[in-house]
Amino acid sequence: MSPLVPRKKEKFSIPTKYYLLVVILVCMLLLLVTFLIDIPKTASNSVLGYTIVPMQKGVSSIGSYFVSRKEMLVQISTLQKENEDLKAQIDELNNENIQLKQEKFELVSLRELFELDAQYSDYKKTGARVIAGGTGNWFDSFVINKGSKDGIEPDMNVICGSGLCGRVVDVGPNWSRVMSIIDDTSNVSAMVLSTSDNLIVSGDLESMKENHIRFSDLYDEDNKVAVGDKVVTSNISDKFLPGILVGYISSIETDPNNLTKSGYITPVVDFHHLSEVLVITEKKQEISAKE
Repeated sequence: MSPLVPRKKEKFSIPTKYYLLVVILVCMLLLLVTFLIDIPKTASNSVLGYTIVPMQKGVSSIGSYFVSRKEMLVQISTLQKENEDLKAQIDELNNENIQLKQEKFELVSLRELFELDAQYSDYKKTGARVIAGGTGNWFDSFVINKGSKDGIEPDMNVICGSGLCGRVVDVGPNWSRVMSIIDDTSNVSAMVLSTSDNLIVSGDLESMKENHIRFSDLYDEDNKVAVGDKVVTSNISDKFLPGILVGYISSIETDPNNLTKSGYITPVVDFHHLSEVLVITEKKQEISAKE
């Protein structure tokens, strides 16, 4: 059998809360004594003054500290609530600001379309929204939200901004793809409005970095064409209706053959931002056949 190991005696200890209670009772007793007993000015009075007065000051300081901390916590809670309210107001104002900017942009775009519709009132048109763009930064080709169900057909001209945007090249039931005049494969038969001299406007995405596209084959024997002249679609174009503004001549030079001129045109359409367009529902071939 294993030897019996004597158990250690448990130490008696008073819980801390009782110490705290005793201290509080003593403080309250001393405070009560100072208020109820009029101690004469003797040596004992000096002793009590040395003991009670500091304790009173200590208790008063502790009370003031807790009161100030309570007020600080209330202020912090109030400030946090006000901060959350202000953040909510800022978020609401930001959302309203974004909505107003969007509405302003749409209003400007619709106003431009309205003016454009009035400018080319001789042609039947329908409005459409751009729902997809090209692969780059420019809308060299894009998709609109109307198709064959809406009477859209290939080769219909598309206008936006202040003039010619492109033409429809592919049509689905409820969508159509438009090739812009800035596309590298685009060629538009146009003319200088002031002289009626014909030229060819060719798409050039590389040149669009400088916000212009090329033109060529301009016969200007009298040297009347100048920078700033308007360029519109010509009567001899087989796909584009006549008289639609393309852009303005930004530079011009004589070709090496000394017979023709070439240069650059600044388009009137912002091909960096497109949202709404007008599709002319009459085609050049149909109008030519009627005439």
